[in-house]
Amino acid sequence: MIAVSSPRISLMGSRDRTDTDTVRTQERHRELAPVERPARSGELVRLRQQFRREATERRDRRSGDRRIRVLAYSLLPSRNASPDGDWNTLQTEAEQHGYAMGARFHDVAVPVTTTYRPGSGAGHGVYTPPWKRPGWGEVERLIRGGFADGVIVLDRHNISSDDDEYRAVIKELGERYRAFVHLVIPEEPSGPT
Repeated sequence: MIAVSSPRISLMGSRDRTDTDTVRTQERHRELAPVERPARSGELVRLRQQFRREATERRDRRSGDRRIRVLAYSLLPSRNASPDGDWNTLQTEAEQHGYAMGARFHDVAVPVTTTYRPGSGAGHGVYTPPWKRPGWGEVERLIRGGFADGVIVLDRHNISSDDDEYRAVIKELGERYRAFVHLVIPEEPSGPT
């Protein structure tokens, strides 16, 4: 990125900013910019696995012969994309883990209009949060109604790429509805930065 400085009119007085003032301002904004946190993939994996373990234990206590019921969910990149490939992969994964797969839901990733502010994460690949998507809403409704023990998705990005948002979804399903999230592709471990 090339920084171009030019004299600016100061609204606080009659003095124009100089190049030195611009550099100082840029340095201050750089210092105030939030530091990116390392991915919390280990914590997220443990949380997901905890709720899955609890669902399995509940099933074993109730009736060992009933399979764990999951819903399938996919987030498509465009309206022209088909969920069929995802469904096949999710079905195969469900069978490998002994899950009974129920209804299938999908949404199309829709960018959210955001106001970009320097130093904020806004405007960088932000999409509609899961709780504002109709397909995900149906997943939660059926889980809340007791029709499924969890949801199976390809990877965490089908739910959310934002760590806090993704963690909130896992906790909401696990703590409130006693359900779990199963990923075909587990969270990526944090790599060197």
